[in-house]
Amino acid sequence: MIAEQIMKRDVITVTKADSIETAIHKMKTHHIRHLPVTDEELHVIGIVTDRDIKRASPGIFEQKHRSTFLTNRVETIMEQDVICAHPLDFVEEISASFYEHGIGCLPIVMNRKLSGILTKTDVLRTFVRLTGAEQPGSQVEIKVTDITKSLADISCMCRDLQLHILSVLVYPDDAAASNILVFRIKTMNPLPFVRAVHEAGYHVLWPKHLRDQP
Repeated sequence: MIAEQIMKRDVITVTKADSIETAIHKMKTHHIRHLPVTDEELHVIGIVTDRDIKRASPGIFEQKHRSTFLTNRVETIMEQDVICAHPLDFVEEISASFYEHGIGCLPIVMNRKLSGILTKTDVLRTFVRLTGAEQPGSQVEIKVTDITKSLADISCMCRDLQLHILSVLVYPDDAAASNILVFRIKTMNPLPFVRAVHEAGYHVLWPKHLRDQP
């Protein structure tokens, strides 16, 4: 999945000359926490977040300075070193950027112009959908040594049992030669599937307690 498939295209922005009060108003009105700062040609020249505003706001004992603070320009508090992404970047790569840089959003830029925005919430919502976790079902974890063969075998078991596969994830096991397949299947009773997988010689990690039930 790529960024343009899930990014928000109607991006709320501010200019560097806008007041901090304007930025706060836009955040409250549109229920957002990040505002790209753009110039007349929609080039991203900065970003301001609710955290930036809170950090720069006068303390509780300095409220007399709040009016002056609100009239300050956005450029006085914006972050200028903005990390951006391209519409064709993979969502996995974007999530890695969130993690590595400790940021909450990424402006999406094409031909140097702002074309969208992605937040951590957008990416998290996407991963929930990709894993099928928003749908009723059961999760089964299986330790394998040959991913391709195991996927084929276990998918056929689902077909024979008339089980709908919601998602399949692969992640490395602690043992170097092994991997773990995580099947999410559309049933609240995974026992027949667990038994079939176990009888085929596969090592069921979860739910292990169901494997040997009569």
